[in-house]
Amino acid sequence: MSSLKNRVQLIGRLGQDPETKTTESGKKVTHFTLATDDGYKNSDGQKVNETTWHNIVAWNGLADLADKYLKKGREVAVEGRIVYRTYEDKKGTTRYITEIVLNDLAFLNDGKGKNKEVSEKAS
Repeated sequence: MSSLKNRVQLIGRLGQDPETKTTESGKKVTHFTLATDDGYKNSDGQKVNETTWHNIVAWNGLADLADKYLKKGREVAVEGRIVYRTYEDKKGTTRYITEIVLNDLAFLNDGKGKNKEVSEKAS
């Protein structure tokens, strides 16, 4: 059961084109947001849709794939681990952020109605 600790799987659509940078040590990192939708009926019987936004981080090989193939609106399946971190913004205010660091990425729909499944794991 130890492999189930801190493991997240999501299917959603990209909210923006990925942003890729190279760190000072030469590692590539790609950031993007992923929207997941959930629906339910409220007490009045009306259907309610909720969208949750997730911050996704891909490193090295997965960063290259995300940068090359992902665009806003593309549907993907991701698997990774939740990471909580803090940083100081330019004004010196402490900011808290929750991210999902990818271990696996599967391309599902290209955002144009075409399904093309491709899967890659972090090495």
